Amino acid sequence: MERWASFDCYGTLVDWNGGIREQLARLFGVEREDDLLVRYHELEPKIQSSNPGVSYREVLTIALEQLASQTGLTLSEGEASALAKSLPDWPVFDDVRPGLTEAQERGWRLAILSNTDRDLLDASIDALGVPFDASIVAGEIGSYKPAYKHWEVFYEQTGADPTGHVHVAQSLFHDVEPATELGIPTIWINRLGEPGDLRPDVTLTGVADLADALDSLVPVR
Repeated sequence: MERWASFDCYGTLVDWNGGIREQLARLFGVEREDDLLVRYHELEPKIQSSNPGVSYREVLTIALEQLASQTGLTLSEGEASALAKSLPDWPVFDDVRPGLTEAQERGWRLAILSNTDRDLLDASIDALGVPFDASIVAGEIGSYKPAYKHWEVFYEQTGADPTGHVHVAQSLFHDVEPATELGIPTIWINRLGEPGDLRPDVTLTGVADLADALDSLVPVR
């Protein structure tokens, strides 16, 4: 039986907060970046749930415009698309390439289930430097996690056996909770030092020890 590990990308493999924070600091000043980042994360899922058919590029743009409007800040002309333009350059966490490579060497097939667009994810996969066997993006399926469609399309496209599948992600809201509801074993990558949670099967602070965690959930048969 093939063993599959699916991943969220931004926040788990790519430094989502770091990429957004850099642009918020550039646009509005470093003294506001932390507060604005919190506000941004409140806006984005609301936009996604109310407009599941819009591209992630549009979500990023709408969220940035709303953030500026709601906080009384001025967004300079031509800067509404700043987040979308910067996304391909968002940094990859240092532990990602060796962690994913080790998992592949142990026979795991890798997939990404992402709330983004094809061209943006492809740029990030290039930056990751590790090949993936499958990738599902919101821009092609008209749905954003935590809705279940990413996992449904994943099974349709890969034919993966659910008993050999583990989902790996940083976001409890977008990934761990819905995957758990679907009966999929989960590994929570708690990069933000959040309080412990009982929903994931395994909790890690990064992906350096990912291969061991995956093997503990689905041993080689």
